[in-house]
Amino acid sequence: MKSILKYQLCLLLCFTKIAYVSAQVTSKQSFDFDWKFYNGGAISAENYNYNDKNWRSIDVPHDWSIEDVKNTNSPFNINAISQVNGGFTTAGTCWYRKYFNLPNEDKGKKIILTFDGVYMNSTVYLNGKLLGGNPYGYTEFSFDISEKLNFNKPNVIAVKVQSEGENSRWYAGAGIYRHVWLSTKNPINIANWGTYITTPIIEKNNATANIKTKVNNQSALTVAVKLQSIILDKQGKIINHTTNTEIIKTGANFNFNQNIVLKKINLWAIANPYLYTLVTKIFVNNKLTDSMATPFGIRTLKFSAQGFFINGVNTKLKGGCLHHDNGPLGSKTYDRAEVRKVEILKAAGYNAVRTSHNPPSNAFLNACDSLGMLVIDEAFDCWKEGKTSYDYHLYFDKYWKKDIEAMVLRDRNHPAIIMWSNGNEIPNRETPAVAAVSKMINNYIKTLDSTRPTTSGVNDLKPNKDGFFATLDIAGYNYAAGGDHLKNDVYAEDHKRVPQRLMYESEAYPLEAFDSWQKVLAKPYVFGAFVWTALDYIGEASIGWHGYWPDEKSFPWTLAYCGDIDICGNKRPISFYRDALWKTNQLSVFVTPPVPTFNTNPLRENWSKWHWYDVQADWNHQDYENKPLDVVVYSSCQEVELFLNEKSLGKKPTNKSTKFIAHWDVPYQSGILKAVGYTYNKQVNISVLQTAAAAQNINMVADRNQINANGQDLSYVQISLTDDNGIINPKAENLIKFEIEGQGEIVAVGNGKPTSLESYQLAQRKTWQGKCLVIIKASKIAGKIILKATADGLKPTQTEINSIN
Repeated sequence: MKSILKYQLCLLLCFTKIAYVSAQVTSKQSFDFDWKFYNGGAISAENYNYNDKNWRSIDVPHDWSIEDVKNTNSPFNINAISQVNGGFTTAGTCWYRKYFNLPNEDKGKKIILTFDGVYMNSTVYLNGKLLGGNPYGYTEFSFDISEKLNFNKPNVIAVKVQSEGENSRWYAGAGIYRHVWLSTKNPINIANWGTYITTPIIEKNNATANIKTKVNNQSALTVAVKLQSIILDKQGKIINHTTNTEIIKTGANFNFNQNIVLKKINLWAIANPYLYTLVTKIFVNNKLTDSMATPFGIRTLKFSAQGFFINGVNTKLKGGCLHHDNGPLGSKTYDRAEVRKVEILKAAGYNAVRTSHNPPSNAFLNACDSLGMLVIDEAFDCWKEGKTSYDYHLYFDKYWKKDIEAMVLRDRNHPAIIMWSNGNEIPNRETPAVAAVSKMINNYIKTLDSTRPTTSGVNDLKPNKDGFFATLDIAGYNYAAGGDHLKNDVYAEDHKRVPQRLMYESEAYPLEAFDSWQKVLAKPYVFGAFVWTALDYIGEASIGWHGYWPDEKSFPWTLAYCGDIDICGNKRPISFYRDALWKTNQLSVFVTPPVPTFNTNPLRENWSKWHWYDVQADWNHQDYENKPLDVVVYSSCQEVELFLNEKSLGKKPTNKSTKFIAHWDVPYQSGILKAVGYTYNKQVNISVLQTAAAAQNINMVADRNQINANGQDLSYVQISLTDDNGIINPKAENLIKFEIEGQGEIVAVGNGKPTSLESYQLAQRKTWQGKCLVIIKASKIAGKIILKATADGLKPTQTEINSIN
C-alpha cells in the first residue's frame, strides 16, 4: 500500500513544478540587546538618518515608569497623572531605536519581527517606513519585514510608545517590557501559532493526540510538503510519530490534521506536571525547511455541579489574582522573575492563578506548565465602555478580535490553562447589549479553542446579571463573601434559582478569607476562590490599608498593600493565616502593635475589605514593659499553648469554631514568645518570636548562587539585619549601600514598605521590618559576581554568585 501511495505521489509531481528549498530551518534570535532609548517626544525619530547618538543605551525588557523621575531619586511624583491607580508613577511618550545587519544569504527568506508586549499604543517603523502598531499593551504582535530590509547597509527599527493619560486601574509600566525576537524562516514554514495539539481521547493509560498544523507556502512555486509530527517523553525519548504529505499551492497554506496514539501515558497534574514535547518538522524534496518544538501536557478537565475535576480528582482551587508587574523590577518581564513568582505562589499553597486583567507573558505560562499551577487566562478589563479615560475601550471595536486571537492562539497548548476569561467587572453587564458582546467574544473563543470553558469576573451579584452569566460556561463571582452578601448566601440563593450554574469566587476579600473558603468547602458547585491579591503590586495605592475612597492622604502610598506576599517575595501575615485555612497542622504567631503600623482611616467604607489585621512578627516592645499586648495565633492544629520565657500562658482551641485564630493578652516582657501546636495531644508544630538586640550584622542570602551568563538571568538576594545571635531585628530601618563587582549588575532594589518613595534603581535601600532585597542580573560573560553591603554601625558583608555559560 505504501509503495502504491509513493508511486501515486511521484506521478502527481511529474505534473507539478517543485521548488528547491534551503535546508536551513527557522532561526529565532533574541532581539533584546543594544537598543537606544529616549524618554519624551522626538520629531522624526522614525527616520533612518535620525541622530540618536545622545540617546541612552539600554537592553529590553525595559520599563521607564519604574525609573527615577528626572532630577530626583524616586520614580514617584505626587502630581503624576496616574495618581492612586498607577501608584503615582509617571509614563508618557518615549522612543526606542535599534540598528542591525543581516547577511546576504537571508535574501529571499521570511524575516519576522515579534514583540511579546509593549505598553502601550506602540507604533513601529523599519528604515523610516511604517510597519504598523498595537494599541493593547499585553498581546504579542509581529511584522513580516522581509520586503523592507537592507542587505547592503544597517537597518533601523524605531518604536514609538505612547502610555498617555489615565489608561489603567493599576501599575502597568511603560515601554518594551517583554521580549523582542527576530525570526528567519524559509518560504515554506510552520505558521505563527500554527501548531495546536489536543488529547480528545484519554482512556486508562492511553491517549489519542490530535495535532493540527498550519503550513504556509510563501514561495513562488507549488510544492509537496511532508509534515512529520514526533512525540517525545520527558526524557526526550520518541514514543510515537506520524507523517503526511500534501500539495500546497504557491501563496496558499494548508491545515494538516493528524492523530497519534500514545500508550502508557503520564498525566499532567498539579503535583506532577508531566510535559511531553511535540516536534514538528516539514520537508520539501526531503530537505528540512522548518521545525518547531511544542511542550504539552495530557490531562482531563471536568466542570459540573459536583465540582471541578482534573484527571478525575475533585479539586478545590486555592487561587490568587495576579497583576503582571514584578515588584521592584516594575513590569520588566525577565524569565527568571516569572518563574520565581510561580515558585513563591506554589510554596505558599496556591494551586491556581487568575491573570488579572490581561494575558500574561509566555514565560509565566511556561513556568505554570512546568511547576504545576492552574491558570485562568484573562483578556480584558473593559470592552466598549472604559474605566479610565484612555484605556482599552478606545480600541476595543477595532482590535478585540485580533487581541483574542493573540491570547488564545498563542496560549492554547499550555496545559496549565483551564479557563478563558473574557473580562472583569465589565460596565453595564446587566444590559442585553453588554451580554451580547460577552456572547460574541465567547463564541469567537470557541472557534479558536473548544477544549476549555469561558468565564468572566462579575461583581454586584444580583439577579439582573443572569443574562450576562448565561453567556458564560462558568460564573466568576467577585466578592461573594463579605459586603452585601455577608448576611445572606448568594451562592445558595443563585444555586436555587439557577441550579445549572457553576461558580467560583473570582475575587475574594482578604478580610473575608475564612468565610470565603468555608463556602468553597461546603458547596460542591463552588469549586474555588481567588484572593485579591496573591502578590502585592504597585498601584491602587493603599487599598489594603486606607481602603476606599482614595483622598489626598493616599500619597505617599505607592503599593496596594493587599497581597498575601509582598513585592519582595516575603509572606505577609494573611499568607500565614491562609496556611491555616488550606493546610493541616500550621502554626504562626503575631502581635498587634501597641501603635498602628500606619495612620488609620476612620472613613474607610465598610465594604472595603482588601486589608488584613494590623499584626506583626515582632516581640520588640521595650517601651511597653509589663503592659498587655494582643498576641494572635493562626493555627490549624487542634489547640495551641502559648509560652513566654518558658512559662505557659495556657492552651486554647484553634479550629473552625474559632476561625483558626486564638488571642492572648500578654504583659510584655523581653525574651522568647513561643506557640506550640497540638493535634490529638501530640506536639506537631512550633512558632517562635524572639526579642532582638540592636542590629549588628547584614545577612545576605541569594535564592540562586549560580546563574546563566545570558545577559538576563537573575539572582534575588534577600538582606536581613540581625543581632549577634542571628535574630532579625524587625525595628531596623537602616540604609544599606551596595557595590557590585564582576559580571553582573544591580537591576533593582526594594523592600515591602508601601509608603516608601525610595528609588528602585539606586544601589542602596533602607530595610523595612529588618529586610530589603537586591536583584542582580548577569552579563553575557561568565564569571564571578560579588555583591558587597555596608551600613553605618553594622559589619560589612558580601556574597558571591557564579555566572556560567
